[in-house]
Amino acid sequence: MSTATPRRSFLALTGAAALTLAGCARQGVGAAAAPTGALPTTAPPPGTRLSIAIHTTQIQLEASGRIHDLPFTVSQWPNLTAGPDVIQGFRAKSVDLANNAGIPPIQASAIGLDTRIVAVRLSETPLYVFATAPGSAVRDAADFRGKRIAFSQGQAQGVVVLRALKKAGISTEDVHLVPLPSTQFLTALQARQVDVAPLAEPTLTKYLTQYRKDGARGIHTDVVDLLSILWAPTEVLRDEARTAAIRSFVPFWAQGQVWAYENPARWIEAYYVKDQGVTRADGQRIVASLGKPCFPTSWDTAIAWEQQTSELLTAGGFDPAVKAADLFDRRFEGIAAASVPSAYRK
Repeated sequence: MSTATPRRSFLALTGAAALTLAGCARQGVGAAAAPTGALPTTAPPPGTRLSIAIHTTQIQLEASGRIHDLPFTVSQWPNLTAGPDVIQGFRAKSVDLANNAGIPPIQASAIGLDTRIVAVRLSETPLYVFATAPGSAVRDAADFRGKRIAFSQGQAQGVVVLRALKKAGISTEDVHLVPLPSTQFLTALQARQVDVAPLAEPTLTKYLTQYRKDGARGIHTDVVDLLSILWAPTEVLRDEARTAAIRSFVPFWAQGQVWAYENPARWIEAYYVKDQGVTRADGQRIVASLGKPCFPTSWDTAIAWEQQTSELLTAGGFDPAVKAADLFDRRFEGIAAASVPSAYRK
């Protein structure tokens, strides 16, 4: 595997060809005019349908018995989690709403796809651990110098890598960033095609359970991926019926996470054991390591974080600059926070 890839070629390698073509379809970077008008406050009209790519919320609503309380029809729950896959779903008009970290909206803007963030959760606990390949001598972030690191430019994992390198005082020129979609990180580690890759749970536990005996390990850092967001194509948000449905869904999204936090045994059984196939003990350990969900009443911190992330990518030569404030539809600001008890607001 090549260890020297020009930075500007990362997009074609980590996304699909459709994303690259999208960048050619529109010159320059910048969001289209934001949707205007007050948000609908009534239930969406009968027959309204949304395709929602948020698998965890689906499981939370099913396990809590609230799945049939949604005031609209979910046409499908595509199990898409990687940012590039969601972007393809948006472009194909097969996905109306998704949950990702903060970087996919930046990537979408960079290739000319207009989207808006409609809900924000702050995650102040590190979600990613740097897993090492079997037999690797890497033991802490200082050992990353000269190593092959799995890197997905358009996903949260990519920014986690950049932030970890910056914190360790290591330049991107001093490592070999191997461009891969995050869905291939696990197999790249298993095949020793990379030395290090950031993994989240439950993938991390599955990997270490199998390869710890061969010398694989997890390297913990204090690098956080602050934002978990709901986002939608701007085109969808110009449709009053679908906007009403999204407006009504945001509280279900936030409350589902609160339910999971307050009902860990039921959540572990429904998601980690039955859906993800990890042991109950591992599920308990994973849940114990996660922080309490927190929904901000103001998006100022989220916008500042998103701007900093964009500037980090620009400084590295990966993406043109993006004005982060343009990525948010502030008509939705505070809706998630208002739907949960005060203990879960910030």
